[in-house]
Amino acid sequence: MCSCEHDTRISGGPAVLWVGFRKEELLWTGPGGEPTWYSTWPTLHRGFCPRCGTHLVSIADDSDMIMVTGFSLTDQRNVAPVGHSFREAAPPWMTIALAPDPLNE
Repeated sequence: MCSCEHDTRISGGPAVLWVGFRKEELLWTGPGGEPTWYSTWPTLHRGFCPRCGTHLVSIADDSDMIMVTGFSLTDQRNVAPVGHSFREAAPPWMTIALAPDPLNE
């Protein structure tokens, strides 16, 4: 999860749930295919559905990971937040229950 000012403004919500994948392992299967890309920060690019404009992904120039918005995934059964960046910027009414980090189990 991330509640930084950039993510909350672009999403219109109090936080964005991100799920990371290696770039070479992500397969685009939606009806629109590959996202339409825009640079939203000097080193950050975001992908949007070419059919409806929904924000789908984010990737930094120096990363081999692509971050997918968690609720845009077709199958969300195994998606749960394990961390919350910029938690202090989240609204005071927002309560977040984090899942155990699978890398530490």
